[in-house]
Amino acid sequence: MSAVTDLAGLLRSGVPLMDVRAPVEFAKGAFPAACNLPLMNDIERQKVGTCYKQHGQHAAIELGHQLVGGAVKRARVAAWAAFAQQHPDGVLYCFRGGLRSRIVQQWLQEAGVQLPYVEGGYKALRTVLIDTTEQAVAQCHWVVLGGMTGTGKTEVLATLDQALDLEGHAHHRGSSFGKHATAQPGQIDFENRLALDLLRQRSAGARRFVVEDEARLVGACSLPLSLHRGMLQAPLVWLEDSLAGRVARIVDDYVVKLCAEFVALHGPEAGPQRFAERLRQSLDNIVKRLGHARHRQLSKLMAQALAVQQSSGDVSAHCAWIEALLVEYYDPMYAYQRRETAHRVLFRGERAAVTEFLQHWLRQQG
Repeated sequence: MSAVTDLAGLLRSGVPLMDVRAPVEFAKGAFPAACNLPLMNDIERQKVGTCYKQHGQHAAIELGHQLVGGAVKRARVAAWAAFAQQHPDGVLYCFRGGLRSRIVQQWLQEAGVQLPYVEGGYKALRTVLIDTTEQAVAQCHWVVLGGMTGTGKTEVLATLDQALDLEGHAHHRGSSFGKHATAQPGQIDFENRLALDLLRQRSAGARRFVVEDEARLVGACSLPLSLHRGMLQAPLVWLEDSLAGRVARIVDDYVVKLCAEFVALHGPEAGPQRFAERLRQSLDNIVKRLGHARHRQLSKLMAQALAVQQSSGDVSAHCAWIEALLVEYYDPMYAYQRRETAHRVLFRGERAAVTEFLQHWLRQQG
C-alpha cells in the first residue's frame, strides 16, 4: 500500500488531505487543507474503543466491521471515492497512520480507487509543524513591530514579504475589542496555521521575520511558548502615528468593518444589533481595569454613538469614546511598555519610514 513519507513537502504543497479520524478528533485539531470523511463516527469510535479495552483488538475490529458495514460502508466508500476523483493528488490520514488508514485504503482499492496515506498519520504531521516553529525561533532572526493601539501595525506587516501575521492566524485583532463576528480557530488549529506559514516561508529561503508585538494570548489563542519567549528578547521597531490617525483607523476597523461583518453574517436587521451588543460587551469586559466611573462615562459616549449610527449611518460620533479610551486607558499602558523596552528599540518612526527600515532589514543576509 502506497504511503507518503515526505511530510514537510506534503504540508508545504497544500495537497488536499482526507482526514478519516472521527469528528471529535478532527474538531480538536486538523490542517487547513484537510476534509473530514471519517471511517467511524463518534459513537461508533466510542463503542469500538470500549470493546478494545475490554476484549482486545480482534474483537474490536470485528465490531468495527459490523458497525461500518452494508449501506453505511457503501456510503462512506462512495464519499471517499468522490474525494479522490475531485482531488487526484489527495492523500488520506488517520491518527497514527495505522489500522484506520489501511482499512480505508483497502476498501478504496476494492472499489478501484488508489489513494496514498500519510505514514505516521496526523501525529507525525503535527510533530513536523511543532518542530518547524521551534526551529524557526531558534535559527531565524526576528524583529518585533510595536506601537500604540491603532497605529496600523497589521497594515505594515501586510506590505512585507517575510512577516508572520499572528492576529490573522488567530482571527482576532489582539485587543479587548478584537473579536471578529465569527469565532477564532481552536488552539491546535492556530498553532498549525502559524507553523505552516513558517514552513512555506522558510522553504522559500526566508531567515528573517517581522512579527507584531503581542501578549501571550491573542484573544483565546495562546502563542507557542518558545515563540513568545523569543519575541520578548527580540529587537523592537516602534511605529508612530498621530492620535487623530489612530482614532480614524480604529473607527474603521472596530466600527465600520466589524459592523459589516455582523451584517454579512446575520443580515441587515439583526446584524447591527449584534454588532452593538458586541461593542458594549467588549467595554464591559474591561470595567474593572477602567474603573466604574470611567466605564460609565465611556458607556454613555458609546450609547450616543450607536444611536447616531443606527439612525443615520454616521459613525463619526464613535471618535469621542475611542479617543477617550486611547488617552485614558491604552496609551498609559503602552507608554509604560515603551519605557521598559526602550533598550531593545532599533528604530522608531511613522509608517513610510518604518516600512522602509523593515524592508531593508529583511534584505540583509544571515
